[in-house]
Amino acid sequence: MPLPTPAYVRSACVTSRSHRDINGYGLHICCLNVDASVEGISRPAAAFFDLDKTVISKSSTLAFGRSFYQYGLITRGAALRCMTGHLAYRMGGASHGQMERARDWVAGLCCGWPVDRVREIVARHLDELIVPYIYAEARALICAHRAAGRDVIIVSTSGHEVVDPIARLLGADAVIATRMRVARGRYTGEVEFYAYGEAKAARIRDLAAERGYRLQDCHGYSDSVTDLPLLQAVGHPHAVNPDRSLRLVAREQGWPVLKFTGAANRPLRGGRPGEPASITNRSR
Repeated sequence: MPLPTPAYVRSACVTSRSHRDINGYGLHICCLNVDASVEGISRPAAAFFDLDKTVISKSSTLAFGRSFYQYGLITRGAALRCMTGHLAYRMGGASHGQMERARDWVAGLCCGWPVDRVREIVARHLDELIVPYIYAEARALICAHRAAGRDVIIVSTSGHEVVDPIARLLGADAVIATRMRVARGRYTGEVEFYAYGEAKAARIRDLAAERGYRLQDCHGYSDSVTDLPLLQAVGHPHAVNPDRSLRLVAREQGWPVLKFTGAANRPLRGGRPGEPASITNRSR
């Protein structure tokens, strides 16, 4: 197999020519294939981005563990578990079994929390805990897709109270994320919709039908083999910083493999300030 070809996001295309974006970041993307053009389109289409370790270098949910402890929502032990889990996730990702256990643990942990309080904490600490960990390459690619006329959809297993404000910062058009059941303004400890595995792909197909996307024209980005249904649902799948299993699949299928390393360590606000991303995770 030939060595990966250096590639760069430039003028709404993935190209082998070096360029720095408007913020001055060098955007080096290491690819197996460099033909993933994001040039302009004439029919509705979208680019679907997983969030954790694809757009940001950490777990968006576990990142707030210390803040939830400081504001009295969780115990010190739970906060330490969040930090330990966050480190393990950044180093090695998460398997199917780990994701299932994390779902049950988080659902039980947040039972009784006031939803408005969670939103307040996330908003207050977003610039500190999330913005510095957004990949500069992901930012450039999102801008390129938007410039090409595609909708940008963030698809994440994290809860929508965490994902939606991040999507606003990125200027995304919509969000598909996990939704917890709420009663009288508090979480009940039950999961209403778990945005994971095949459920992500099913919601993408629903959204495509609603908005008139032809999935063959759509792009998908993820780091994890657990998102294989998402990547297989679109015509242009990309593996970003893939785990070992996804890397093997990408090689077998000839999918582009992108390596994101650049941290966005400057203040970030979405391209359309004040305009919220729409929430597409309706109950079934």
